[in-house]
Amino acid sequence: MKVTLFIWRVRTTAIPYAIIRMALDRIYLRKVSGISFYKLLGTGKGETFTPRDADLWQWGLLVVGSDEAIAEVKRSRLINRWQMRATESATFELAPLSSHGQWANQSPFTMDSSAKNYSGPVAAITRARIKWSKNLRFWRAVPPVITELDKAPGLMAAIGIGEAPIGLQGTFSLWRDSQSLRNFAYKTSAHNDAIAATKEIGWYREELFARFAVVSATGSVNGIDVSHTAD
Repeated sequence: MKVTLFIWRVRTTAIPYAIIRMALDRIYLRKVSGISFYKLLGTGKGETFTPRDADLWQWGLLVVGSDEAIAEVKRSRLINRWQMRATESATFELAPLSSHGQWANQSPFTMDSSAKNYSGPVAAITRARIKWSKNLRFWRAVPPVITELDKAPGLMAAIGIGEAPIGLQGTFSLWRDSQSLRNFAYKTSAHNDAIAATKEIGWYREELFARFAVVSATGSVNGIDVSHTAD
């Protein structure tokens, strides 16, 4: 199975189009044979994971499927329409290295054995369904973690991703190598505090953390050229 993430930054005049396509594009994606999982995504600054973080100019699509299904999506009118309205775009081809947890009651990412000894740049996707009763406590815990993330050695790019303005949030981050990602995940105080709080407070109904080899990357995200990432 292939994993492909598309990210587009659109013109202001295309924001209404983007909002509408978040609902309508799933009609096409449901019909593509060979797709096992997909998510249409809004994005944000990832600073507080509240609605004020929302970036109405940037949108994404994550697709998991066979080689043939991904190829069909890439050449589809869906992608062409987004590209026509984009002022910036990026495409990531990813090979799962590890995945823990579920997303929408599914385990969408299966480890790619061919990437077992991979040592290049990696990407990480975190995603959580937050309990409504825990939202305020979660939002208070986020800023210190984001501060550490922004300063983390080896971080190349990071954006907030989500399926809804509240309660369904996550991050996509790009790292120089696996060690840089591990150092942030396990050796930074605020992130370790958040992990401990997760166990103590239980603020997630569902959570997922997945790590990927970056097979290829083209374009740019928030002005950061990612095309050289997998060279």
